[in-house]
Amino acid sequence: MQEDRLIIRGIEFKSRLWVGTGKYKDLEETRRAVEASGADVVTVAVRRVNILDRNRENLLDYIDPKKYKILPNTAGCYTVEEALRYARLAREAGISDMVKLEVIGDERTLFPDVCGLIKATEILAKEGFIVFPYTNDDPITAKRLEDAGAAAVMPLGAPIGSGLGIRNPYNIKIILETVKVPVIVDAGVGTASDATIAMELGCDAVLINTGIAGARDPLKMAEAMKHAVIAGRLAYLAGRIPKKLYASASSPLEGMLI
Repeated sequence: MQEDRLIIRGIEFKSRLWVGTGKYKDLEETRRAVEASGADVVTVAVRRVNILDRNRENLLDYIDPKKYKILPNTAGCYTVEEALRYARLAREAGISDMVKLEVIGDERTLFPDVCGLIKATEILAKEGFIVFPYTNDDPITAKRLEDAGAAAVMPLGAPIGSGLGIRNPYNIKIILETVKVPVIVDAGVGTASDATIAMELGCDAVLINTGIAGARDPLKMAEAMKHAVIAGRLAYLAGRIPKKLYASASSPLEGMLI
């Protein structure tokens, strides 16, 4: 697996599991879960978690930026202008040139505003940001985001926080065939098998927050997700056997001495 490296815009990522930092009971539990996950990418909602004011309790006192790649996100932004503002604030504070871009279109479903997302991606990419847009599982949208300058595309597996798993694996598969940039499943993963399915499809990484933070034991679930992503990636690289309607003996009679 050492030769199977994930590199995006010249940045090497050690883990294909990326984790969020919302919904934990406190920052100490956040720290412990991130550590248990083995992830080296940690997303932070700039609007909701303090990473900008060092005079108040700050997530970066628990998640060391020297150890982890901090990926600011624009969660909770419903307009292009809001998303641009928070992305720029994070970069000006010296957090990162990377941004997980969200432009939400609906408060109930938290589905993205596709038009706004494409527009914001284009603007931020021109400003030198490394943009990771959260999008729906539409291959056309994924291609347009790639054309707009996205460094990767992040299609949802299911609605944010739903835990429904990969609801439309066929669309994810088409996205993988449509774009040349990495594909990172974001949202909907509820348990380890969901993460494995995403990786077995050929996705480059999985981003998980609620599936870990909302588990009865977040630390155990974080470790489970770590192993699930590794197993799914190995299975994808190994190549599964073809599906058949009828049995095929594992010890065939051909060539045997009777």
